[in-house]
Amino acid sequence: MSKEFDHRREIIVHGLKMNSSGLSQGTSGNLSVRWSDGMLVTPSGIAYDALQPEDIVFMKLDGSFDHPLAPSSEWRFHRDIYVARPEVNAVVHAHPTHCTALAIQGMEIPAVHYMIASAGGPSIRCASYHTYGTEALSVAAIAALENRSGCLLAHHGMIATGANMAKAMWLAVEMEALAHLYILALQLGKPRILPDEEIARVVAKFAHYGLRERA
Repeated sequence: MSKEFDHRREIIVHGLKMNSSGLSQGTSGNLSVRWSDGMLVTPSGIAYDALQPEDIVFMKLDGSFDHPLAPSSEWRFHRDIYVARPEVNAVVHAHPTHCTALAIQGMEIPAVHYMIASAGGPSIRCASYHTYGTEALSVAAIAALENRSGCLLAHHGMIATGANMAKAMWLAVEMEALAHLYILALQLGKPRILPDEEIARVVAKFAHYGLRERA
């Protein structure tokens, strides 16, 4: 099998995991991986359990594509993340319950747990609301992702990025767990927040921590 076919199959496998884990439901959410001079991205409106590798859409970074299926309606921020962040090779966008609940309130996730460092800093920011699929949403997401690997999208959901699809999905799961913990902590009173300097130490330690590939 070709490397491209492996990426196409990988997107489907992780799309199914995204639904079974509760990160998204039905056809909501979308995934992509950097490939060649563009990206491979899930098509619009096709359930993950119905996808075949050939259904994954290849789109160039100029936004052009040659495929019978339309790419995800959120293709723009996927594309713009790859342009802005050359270290990113995979993007996961989902609507998990706890991340989305915080995003509805326009709330970021602060450092209530040291695992916040998995997203690259002392908070997971919430990008301002803009209509899905628009350039304005893409601009807001890129800003919220500055020096971060993940962000929330107001009244919408979340974005997780990574060096590969497995790492991006790992971060998406961690972000939802952090959002759940934060919501629970808020019910007990004002959560205690770890200081920025401690999170900086953990970020440095995370250079040798997290999801790893077998040698």
